[in-house]
Amino acid sequence: MEQQFTFTGKQKTFFLGLMALGAICLALTYLGDTTPHHERFWTNFLHNSVFFTGISFIGLYWLAAHTIGYSGWHIGFKRVVEAMTLFLPIGLLLLLVMIVGLYGGFHHLYHWAADGITDPNSANYDKIIAGKSALLNKGTYTGVTVIVLLVWAAIAWMMRRHSLAEDKEGGLKRYKSMKLWAAVLLPVGAFSSAFCIWLWIMSIDSHWYSTMFAWYTSASWLVSAMCILTLIIIYLRSQGYMGHLNKHHLHDLGKYVFAFSIFWTYVWFSQFMLIWYANVGEETVYFNNRMKHFPVLFYGNIIINFLLPFFVLMRNTTKWKVGSLTFICIFVLFGHWLDFFQMIKPSIWAGLKHHAHEAGHHGAEISDFMMGFHFPGLLEVGTFLGFLGLFLYFVFAQMAKASLVPVNDPYLYESLHHHA
Repeated sequence: MEQQFTFTGKQKTFFLGLMALGAICLALTYLGDTTPHHERFWTNFLHNSVFFTGISFIGLYWLAAHTIGYSGWHIGFKRVVEAMTLFLPIGLLLLLVMIVGLYGGFHHLYHWAADGITDPNSANYDKIIAGKSALLNKGTYTGVTVIVLLVWAAIAWMMRRHSLAEDKEGGLKRYKSMKLWAAVLLPVGAFSSAFCIWLWIMSIDSHWYSTMFAWYTSASWLVSAMCILTLIIIYLRSQGYMGHLNKHHLHDLGKYVFAFSIFWTYVWFSQFMLIWYANVGEETVYFNNRMKHFPVLFYGNIIINFLLPFFVLMRNTTKWKVGSLTFICIFVLFGHWLDFFQMIKPSIWAGLKHHAHEAGHHGAEISDFMMGFHFPGLLEVGTFLGFLGLFLYFVFAQMAKASLVPVNDPYLYESLHHHA
């Protein structure tokens, strides 16, 4: 059953080409950025860094939940999930770039980081942000990002280490160790991921908050991770690997995409309904901005991420078909990347418009439609492909370091004989 994946030169060249495309698009974005502090460049960098780091984390959380739940059906492809989780150190490096930019004043994405914002004697004083200053400050942002990602990465490494040792040793010792680390991650990851998403994205809208935002973003990460996982497995099967998997495995992955697309919609609507119904200015400003100035993003988000997977995957037979799964996973993955786009860009645009107005330009320098803010341009798509190439290069490199089949996992037999 041992199955060794070979990371070919052709695959490496393709992924390196995507990375080069992404680097070129980032450079062109920076050089051609007409916003005051290169906001288009920095939002693109933050957007993709958080998106792919989150996919890596939620893959680890998914693996831990299945381990604790005594799941067996996923064992046949768990090495792919393990490879996805090992991207977390790269995610830390990416977010360290954002931290350097924060301290160096290279970007102004976070209003709470402005000089004098918490000083009552300053012209920039903001009472609301001052009340949140215990959380919204550079030290907390840095500490939470570094410590949390190091903890996530360490747990991912430990679970991977025990998984590989199990191939050689057999028995239940390593399996029990993996269960222990999975049990540690579930509560730690649940709370720490909420803090991270509050700081990385929700705090861009410094006056706004939502107790459901962490659920919302986590659901988006999970659907995205399931889409990437499904696409990788389909690709590996087309290359002659993963022959031990059957159509029931793909069917269940399709059910994951279907079910959590509905869950994502439930959280989206609940957040929208409760905040809009409350009609509190500090809360409704988030949705008002997006509905009024970004209708294509706002409503397109629902069409791609709910209506499309709902009507395509609702039929049970559709989830058996490789072509249908490939189609829907590509579109939904892009849709949730677009979801993170609309979490970030409208807030930055509104801030630019506000500051231009206060400066006496009445918003003239910030137009009512800006490519890269109201909708992704070619540079945003190219940057996304570059980060995707980086993610897949790392995942494929990790898959090549061990057998794709965990030969001594106690639940392997169950996975080999899985029926949906």
